[in-house]
Amino acid sequence: MSDDCGGDCGCGGHDHEHDAGLADPNPDGPADPQLDPERSPGLDTEIEALEDIEVSRDDVTIGTADPGELTAADTDPVADAGHDGLVADLREGTKTERRRAALALADRSFDAAAVAALADAARDDSDADVRQFAVEALGELGGETAHAVARDAADDDDPWVRAEALVALDHVDRAANAERLEAALDDPHHAVRRNALVSLFKLRGEAALPALLDAAADDSERVREWVAHLLGGIDDERATDALEDLARDDVGVVAKTAANALDVDAGRFRRQFVQSSERDTDDTTSDDRLNRRPNL
Repeated sequence: MSDDCGGDCGCGGHDHEHDAGLADPNPDGPADPQLDPERSPGLDTEIEALEDIEVSRDDVTIGTADPGELTAADTDPVADAGHDGLVADLREGTKTERRRAALALADRSFDAAAVAALADAARDDSDADVRQFAVEALGELGGETAHAVARDAADDDDPWVRAEALVALDHVDRAANAERLEAALDDPHHAVRRNALVSLFKLRGEAALPALLDAAADDSERVREWVAHLLGGIDDERATDALEDLARDDVGVVAKTAANALDVDAGRFRRQFVQSSERDTDDTTSDDRLNRRPNL
């Protein structure tokens, strides 16, 4: 492997505008933001950091969504709302108001009332988007409540809530949740499996090789794409053999990711990843809120 990392170390940002829900025939579903080529590790675009992990959803189509559905992730209407008003909206508002409140609270200072309202919403709200956004907000906060809520959310019926829960668990304490991450490798949804793989690589480095090799044959091209990307950080003949196989994948973005990974210096790739991980898991975790881009 060469010394060139290809200028591609991550997947880009978390974009809440996914709620517009444009339909796509891809069997993995358009919910995965990797369908945006500029956010894919398989293309030659400059992406900010491998630590970024994408979690989004696409339950709404343009043809059936009402205007409230399409603007629910726009927090501009509540930019000037008071803290108490947002908490009240999260508890008692319409679906759109609850979504906006959860997102807006993620960008505010947290107090006990906000944490309690977000925890209740993450566990009990009838709307999956509200639950997902509440989990995200708590994950950015960190701490014991966020940890407990994320562990519960990892069993949510909705796959995007589960995927968001893995981001939160990774941020709060990935080592303590290794068993849950391993269990998520068998999740029926590709976004959950992918997030689990990235978190396990972040935790174990080269020791994550067996899990990555197993996932190299995943039905989802999104998972295979990320397997190829992460295998670039492992200096092992088995990783090279798997990458050579993936470089012949029928899906172009998977094949290109694998080809790029074969040219990456594994040690440099891994060192950059570890440095990002250490920044995320120092003693100030409960004070350092994640960016809107979930860090992984």
